[in-house]
Amino acid sequence: MNLNQLKIFYLAVKHDNLSAAGRKLNITQPAVTKGIQRLQEHYDIRLLNRFGKKLILTDAGEALYEIAEKIFELDGLAEDCIRGFQQNERGHIRIDASESFGAYYLPSIINPFSLLNPGLRISVNILPTEQVVDNAATLKNDLGFISFAVANEKIQIHEILEDRFVVIAPLNHPFAGKKTLKPADLEGQSMVVHEIGSVPHQAMERLVKENRLSVSVHLELSSNRAIKKAVEGGSGIALVSRKVAHEEVRMGTLVAIPLSDTSFTRKFFLVHHKNKYISKNIQAFIDSVRLWARSYLKARNSECGTRNAEFEDGGQRPEDGARR
Repeated sequence: MNLNQLKIFYLAVKHDNLSAAGRKLNITQPAVTKGIQRLQEHYDIRLLNRFGKKLILTDAGEALYEIAEKIFELDGLAEDCIRGFQQNERGHIRIDASESFGAYYLPSIINPFSLLNPGLRISVNILPTEQVVDNAATLKNDLGFISFAVANEKIQIHEILEDRFVVIAPLNHPFAGKKTLKPADLEGQSMVVHEIGSVPHQAMERLVKENRLSVSVHLELSSNRAIKKAVEGGSGIALVSRKVAHEEVRMGTLVAIPLSDTSFTRKFFLVHHKNKYISKNIQAFIDSVRLWARSYLKARNSECGTRNAEFEDGGQRPEDGARR
């Protein structure tokens, strides 16, 4: 079998587009069409039909596509394995992460790791959880960090952190003087919420439903940064992950009050392809993630019963004058 022709067929079907397959292979669309025709002529069987721009597989095409997918997944694994051996001390770790973990947790891990490994290049993309998982399943990243568990037979998923939610409020809000908040304290409050479907939005819905609360929602935003700015501006209060509020609490522009109900938490997960070759560099980074998570949780748990504790990264000492 001509593997070049098979790859043309595979990419055309995968992207449901001849031009997209051509761009991936750096060939023209007519060359893609010719490659598929030659594959069909070689076996004297039709593999797909075209209806306008739509590609419809025949039964033979379906069977061949499933096999081709396995072949090129193994090809990707082989490339990944050899790249891992080549990297040694001077390598490249490709990371994708969801917005909350990538923007607020990951820098605390990457910064010290990079100082200890100056020869390593680390690249990070902030993407929706679904895209992070898809990239892990197709070996487009080395590691992914996601905000909720997903089912995908091609990836391994590991829980790395469970963090608490806090309520953030402006400095002049009546909640600013409280050490903790009972769910009932939120009755009648004006809320700034995350977009529907997000983990914080689901937590807020659960909080409201379980405690039969009546709250007003005037703003729904998809960015943690935008939510914090809205709260600073007096648009309401919000429920966010503890680490998300760290910088504003440190700077004294917001207060963050923990809930008395400690069951309101969120989890973060590490994902990678189940057959991925884990190089020494990648394993060292995974180990640093786990070490940071243990240190972070230890620091977080030591703050129980305090108000507006300094949200320092795990293992670091608070600055002088920090409230603990």
